[in-house]
Amino acid sequence: NEIELMNTPLIELKNVSKTYSTAAGEFPALRNINLNVQAGEFLGVVGKSGAGKSTLLNMINGVDELTEGEVIVNSNGSRISVHELSEDEKALWRGKTMGVVYQSFQLLPMLTLVENITLAMDLADNFKPRESRERAMELLRLVEIEEHADKLPSLISGGQQQRVAIARALANDPDILVADEPTGSLDSVTADHIFDVFSRLASERGKTIVMVTHDMGLKNRFSRCLTLVDGELQNEIKVDAKPKRSRKQ
Repeated sequence: NEIELMNTPLIELKNVSKTYSTAAGEFPALRNINLNVQAGEFLGVVGKSGAGKSTLLNMINGVDELTEGEVIVNSNGSRISVHELSEDEKALWRGKTMGVVYQSFQLLPMLTLVENITLAMDLADNFKPRESRERAMELLRLVEIEEHADKLPSLISGGQQQRVAIARALANDPDILVADEPTGSLDSVTADHIFDVFSRLASERGKTIVMVTHDMGLKNRFSRCLTLVDGELQNEIKVDAKPKRSRKQ
């Protein structure tokens, strides 16, 4: 049923809990998380350090095992229960469905910017070599850094490296981007530019973005924002994509 499909969330978390066993005993990182993310949303999750933000992302992308619950992703016409996949199946599924952007960029220092992106495509084997360079250049153009394509990462600024990291996350045209504190190590002006890139990817390219950050000041920049406190989701803040102007001039 097409109408049902249109109303089906892209990502569903059902009663997701994650408990780590530590020397000091059991540590609950996430407690009974229920969350639906619709296609095309730019969802922010804000919380202090240790609130469980990175763990939440790792539940969505299947990098970490959950303790209880289920994560379902309805992408490319299939309904996948992420944590029921084998490790190999997960890796393959992630390569096609999800792009990840980290705070620390994680570019390979010995490869040029364009090679960092084509490598991600070659690993997933989605494009022929010539196609992959053309596509990599197109992605560098999208994040406005193509003129540096043949430089090594060490020769560009942190903000520029983060742009490349976003382009690399888009290499295989995933439906979903998850971003772990992607502006955390950038100055405020550069962070602002990176935010604009993400906003455009959601509004113009239809990407679904889940970003976690400790910066409470960013709450109004997302299309929807949730707060994570001690592993529990708090009531959500609905945000208009475009802030309304006050009528008083």
